Amino acid sequence: MRTSEPPPWPHCAHGADPGADPVGCRGIHVPGHTACLAHLADADRDAYLAGLTPGTDIDHRGTPFTGPLLDALLNALRDSATRRPRLGAAQFKSAIFEGYAGFGAATFQDYAEFGSATFQGIAQFESATFQSAARFDSATFQGDARFDSATFQEVAWLNSATFQGDARFDSATFQEVAWFRSATFQSAAWFESATFQGNAWFSSATFQNHVQFALATFQGQVGFELADFEQWVSLGPLVCAGWVRLSGAVFNGPATLSFAARRLECRRTRWLSTAEVRLRYATVDFAHAVFEYPLTIAAEADPFLLSVGRPVAEHVLAGAPNASVRMASLRGVDAAHLVLADVDLSRCLFTGTVHLDQVRLEGDCSFDTVPPGTHWRRGRPVWFTLRRTVAEEHHWRASQPDAVRGWNVAAFGARPAGPAQLAPVYRALRKAFEDGKNEPGAADFYYGEMEMRRHDRTTTSRAERGLLHAYWMLSGYGLRAVRALGWLAAAMLVTLVLLMGFGLPKENPKQEATGTVPPGGGRVTFEIDKGEPRNPTGNRFTGERFEKALNVTLNSVVFRSSGQDLTTAGTYIEMTSRLVEPAFLALAVLAVRGRIKR
Repeated sequence: MRTSEPPPWPHCAHGADPGADPVGCRGIHVPGHTACLAHLADADRDAYLAGLTPGTDIDHRGTPFTGPLLDALLNALRDSATRRPRLGAAQFKSAIFEGYAGFGAATFQDYAEFGSATFQGIAQFESATFQSAARFDSATFQGDARFDSATFQEVAWLNSATFQGDARFDSATFQEVAWFRSATFQSAAWFESATFQGNAWFSSATFQNHVQFALATFQGQVGFELADFEQWVSLGPLVCAGWVRLSGAVFNGPATLSFAARRLECRRTRWLSTAEVRLRYATVDFAHAVFEYPLTIAAEADPFLLSVGRPVAEHVLAGAPNASVRMASLRGVDAAHLVLADVDLSRCLFTGTVHLDQVRLEGDCSFDTVPPGTHWRRGRPVWFTLRRTVAEEHHWRASQPDAVRGWNVAAFGARPAGPAQLAPVYRALRKAFEDGKNEPGAADFYYGEMEMRRHDRTTTSRAERGLLHAYWMLSGYGLRAVRALGWLAAAMLVTLVLLMGFGLPKENPKQEATGTVPPGGGRVTFEIDKGEPRNPTGNRFTGERFEKALNVTLNSVVFRSSGQDLTTAGTYIEMTSRLVEPAFLALAVLAVRGRIKR
């Protein structure tokens, strides 16, 4: 009874060495023989090799190759014009290369299969050309693997390959998709100046030593999802016309990343040491990333420079609008060790960020603003005073039934955060700006916090919302000096009109003296009394009455009494104005102070 699947090709009937197990060699039979190339008789091997011509298809799966045997095979396939080996379909699956494997400058005109092959010495593929698909899945490179300047014109498969020595792909060109999924790089991995014209996938790859992608160019996407970087890492400067995906990757050592890319995705990425991410053009998604040490995300205003001082070419990003860096999300991040420098936060999602108040904002970190200009809502003009806002306030306001134009809509299918979630975000950003001694910037976020509290119908009581509404309407939460001064002017005008109409008496009361002369010519006693002010009649709005009313009103603003005789109504008008108008003045002063304090 068969206990296992039969081998995919007929085994060589000879052992690898004299006296070895007859089934020890897994090499496929040479056509017309019952042994693999390694175990053919010398005469049969010479006859087989003599029959080969450049471009011939060969099948040597499972065959063990010594250095001289491989050289003899490649010499038989060498093109006399170019002096380079030229192979047709090349089948080397599970082959064993015991010494130096010199495929340098070889041309593979058809499918090249090296899956599960073992290279015990140096694997030399420098300047090789693979005109069809090349497969190195599960191959083991025990020595150095040299693919410098190699060209892969179709798909390159290196999934689960193991590189025990250095893996060098400097200046290699991948014209189609390059697959390195689950590959293991136990020594240094070099991809300097490599060009990937299609997508490149390093998902779940393991880099146990230094990895270098300096000057690499990706015209498609590059994925390092779930990759494990066990030592210090220097990725870049590299240029990517599409996405750079690092989601789920783990950086165990210090990391320096320099990317010019359209998008960088680092969702659930773990940074277990210090890291610096310097970017151009990119939109960055750091949702639920974890970092235990300081991590800096900074925008580079100028192109990255080579060691010789020449700027890195960015022609694959020629269609990008500008080189600014935009944060897309910090949700789920503990921002206690995060530093952001010169990045655009106008579209960043902040809800769910932990320790947002401890984030450090350096340079020009810009936020979105309210819609400019005048808008109409239910037939009434509406305008918004300029201030910084977070993207999620835009999304929430745009989702309201009576939203005006200008608020940005959330991505399709995303549920906007409500005021209850946004108030803590504004509070944390306010504290971050205050800790950075940026009081004017903090004022904008205080305004946003109060706005969210005013609109929050879940945790804010009706009475508190009414009080906040009055605070907003009268002075913009103590931050809008013009609004407070406007109300002050209106209150003074009302006071002035009321005093002229009801507060000032018809005429100033005159003093009257009443004398009593006792009989006998005794001493005379005078009692001086003042008549009661009489309510005005006739024309009350005269220049004289205006001057008196203005004097009373101006004195009321600074808690002073004018000493002017007033009617009973005027006394109460003055008392009210001495309470209300200084409050408006104080709110205006507070607003001005908030804008100039450092």
